Amino acid sequence: MTLTPSASKIGYVLKRYPRFSETFVVNEILAHEAAGASIEIFALRPTVDAHFQPSIAEVRAPVHYLTSHSVRGADFWNTLAPWLSDQPLAVAELADAVGADALEVYQALELASFVRSRGIEHLHAHFATSATTVARLASLLTGVPYTFTAHAKDIFDSSVNASALGQKIADAAAVITVSEFNVDQLCTAYPQYANKITRVYNGLPLNKFPLRGALSASTPPLVLAVGRLVEKKGFDDLIRACHTLVQRNVAFECQIVGDGDGASALRRLIYELHLTDFVVLCGAAPSDRVRELMAEAAVFVAPCVTAASGDRDGMPTVLLEAMATGAPCIATDVTGIPEIVRDGETGLIVGERSPAQLAVAIERLLNAPDLGESLSRRARRLIEDDFDSHCNATYLRQLFAARSTDEATVDDFVEA
Repeated sequence: MTLTPSASKIGYVLKRYPRFSETFVVNEILAHEAAGASIEIFALRPTVDAHFQPSIAEVRAPVHYLTSHSVRGADFWNTLAPWLSDQPLAVAELADAVGADALEVYQALELASFVRSRGIEHLHAHFATSATTVARLASLLTGVPYTFTAHAKDIFDSSVNASALGQKIADAAAVITVSEFNVDQLCTAYPQYANKITRVYNGLPLNKFPLRGALSASTPPLVLAVGRLVEKKGFDDLIRACHTLVQRNVAFECQIVGDGDGASALRRLIYELHLTDFVVLCGAAPSDRVRELMAEAAVFVAPCVTAASGDRDGMPTVLLEAMATGAPCIATDVTGIPEIVRDGETGLIVGERSPAQLAVAIERLLNAPDLGESLSRRARRLIEDDFDSHCNATYLRQLFAARSTDEATVDDFVEA
């Protein structure tokens, strides 16, 4: 049975919802809803964030929170009992879950019950960890297919269980990831499943990112960076690059927008390098404020690095947003970033963990606004061509509608 993209009822399975930093998930869901798709959200845990992006309010999908606390044995067996009586062969599939986290098995039973009662026809999980574990087990129970989006942490982090990830890929109807670099990594690691692994870029609602006009004269010019304050974002390298710029008497102000565990260390580095008059840690900001800053930035910097754990950014959404807005961008050559920031064409690329190169690139753009303007125009065209959330969500629904690897592979579709 093949469903048309608009006919299927899709269950999104997420570890937490909403998440302040996961705007790409919200953009994806909103694009599905704009096309008339019926979406329901299933969250394994409640949010722990204190602030939310304004776009959360636009999501119409109902949110179901699965049990996130420890479960008594009696509750587990009471939940399992209807499946034992109605679907004993399906329950046999749970033999595959031996050794799995007991709470995840219980959540899968809950999710499977929702799938039946709510008429869910497809499950899609973001991140290949617990959300995909639960979606997979619910799929085994119900026969409803699942897909998942594998992000960089799912592929590169030292904590990745290669065998478990391979099993999830094997059982999925299709596997999505957000860059060609990631596709190559997964296909190399799991060549037997290469036909079901495909790249779908995280899309943007381009109507929310109009191309900015010419910058008004600002003193000093703004160097902007946005992201969680964690190692893989490389903000310590940006701070060291700012130190070099100060030594070279370059006029600028650097604002780093975001929050995270690394805030104290970054604040200390700013103090030690005597940069308190030049570099500001602004804390987290809502998306509308970030867009305002991007419209004012002389340079946007994404100095991403490979963390000690192996974790790294696949393709930062904020970098796409800056390119869409028209801020001239500098980024590092990490994972899939050079697919979008093409050196000398849509931005400037420097090596990771190279504050000296970063300082040179920033100074170059500050001194050559015409270069920045030409890079920005080409960057915007690339975003319009490849990162429209509505086009990319349409392709996702085509993958969802394929229903199983027996009916279609990703090669049967024209990729967005």
